[in-house]
Amino acid sequence: MNQPLDYIPYPTAPYHSRRQPVYAANGMVATSQPLAAQAGLAVLQRGGNAVDAAIATAVTLIVVEPASCGIGGDAFALVWDGARLHGLNGSGRAPGILTAETVMQQGHDEVPGQGWLPVTVPGAPAAWRDLHQRFGRLPFADLFAPAIAYAERGYPISPISQYDWQWAWIKLRRELTADEFERWMTVFAPNGRSPQVGEIWHSPEMARSLRLIAESDAEAFYRGDLAEKIVDFAVQTGGFLRAEDFEQHSSAWVQPISTNYRGYDVWEIPPNGQGLAALIALNILEGFDLPDIPRESVESYHLQLEAMKLAFADARRYIADPEQAEVPTEALLSKAYAAERRALIAKQASLPEPGEPQQSGTAYLCVTDSDGMMVSLIESTFNSFGSGIVVPGTGIALQNRGKGFSLAVGHRNRLAGGKRPFHTIIPGFLTRNGRPIGPFGVMGGHMQPQGHIQMMVNTIDYGLNPQASLDATRWYWHEGREIKLEPAIAPDIAAGLQARGHKVEVDSDVGVFGKGQIIWRLESGSYVAGSEGRTDGCAIGY
Repeated sequence: MNQPLDYIPYPTAPYHSRRQPVYAANGMVATSQPLAAQAGLAVLQRGGNAVDAAIATAVTLIVVEPASCGIGGDAFALVWDGARLHGLNGSGRAPGILTAETVMQQGHDEVPGQGWLPVTVPGAPAAWRDLHQRFGRLPFADLFAPAIAYAERGYPISPISQYDWQWAWIKLRRELTADEFERWMTVFAPNGRSPQVGEIWHSPEMARSLRLIAESDAEAFYRGDLAEKIVDFAVQTGGFLRAEDFEQHSSAWVQPISTNYRGYDVWEIPPNGQGLAALIALNILEGFDLPDIPRESVESYHLQLEAMKLAFADARRYIADPEQAEVPTEALLSKAYAAERRALIAKQASLPEPGEPQQSGTAYLCVTDSDGMMVSLIESTFNSFGSGIVVPGTGIALQNRGKGFSLAVGHRNRLAGGKRPFHTIIPGFLTRNGRPIGPFGVMGGHMQPQGHIQMMVNTIDYGLNPQASLDATRWYWHEGREIKLEPAIAPDIAAGLQARGHKVEVDSDVGVFGKGQIIWRLESGSYVAGSEGRTDGCAIGY
């Protein structure tokens, strides 16, 4: 079979090898890149807590996985402080002068993925600072040292990171032709191409930006040199960000939302994130006896897919910035509403429609420490390298989160200045009877809530350990009746789903199916972790 010109074989990943989980008594870090995991572990070993280690890991990830996350992105976190769960929404808002009408006047019927139109204020630097100010133990600047060293002196590119980077380069070199995109090639394709596996890449500009953020508690990013550089470049090249957008930015401490699934409480960040979709789907699934249905069966796959489709239909209608639109979260999570939605599931695949409830590019990491503090953190620039805009002199790639807005008149999530968009990145957490079990997450756009429910079903219904849960085969719902299955799923299951009306595609690109991490706390007080085999994942502890 002839492959297209830009075909890249996906690196071989032993994700069906049933690797064993990792056990450790004192602390654990699990994320998608070993250098970042080691940065977090080193912080734990020198007396930092889980929040310190999570920040060090997150900041290192923006250097060693720049296609996935960056200084110019957003971040969300769930923190178990030893007694209760806290939520941090670190997403940025649309520029104050940007409107839906502006986008449409430029000839678009939806917010595009590249350029200035989808750029929102980056929230990650403020999120790191706010987490540290509330929970951190070591000096904030110390947590940046590994990332600054890698950015300054360089590091060898790992296989899956290189794969994502190369695909982004293939796409962006064709599409980024305007003046505002010139710097992307200079920073991220310095030899006229994306870096190769094992090749050393570094960015002195990124190192300088990180040092400024570290030394100023992120003030340089929102009110100092970096903010000025970003705003000046926006003004010069037709962007919409202004100084007041940065000065007015703030993270939000939020009350996490949850649902009880067969005796376990599954926690998510509330809207504007899409974690609500995972909880709606679990509520629907709770009414089926999944533990009595084999995991590898047409029935199990069908029920999970149909529940997820119904949940997404509601998420896309109702999720928006709760500061600017009413989101009926409580009504959507009611067990009575779940029963109504569950009744819509039949033997055949459906075309999902939203219900009417009664009113009343991403990187994920998780960290635990010896005192019982646990962190679930996720950060992203959305598509690989975000908007494609890199601000000269900073090494900062700006996110394209505004692509999550709707332009439809009357929609809760319609683009407006100062508004936060529908957000895909969602950290997860699991408790039982008020006691923590641990953090989990699966990155990958709209795969994230789908990955969350598959991890919960694998864990709670089928009793899989963290590594087995992550290794297990996955499905992905695209739209309508279109679904994707991994090649390792038995042909008879694919055929059975096809017979039920699903439009099945077997997809060998494991990047479609998400990349996750899990850490659970054992009765002994020790931890057990799993790390994704579909990426350069690493779970380590001591």
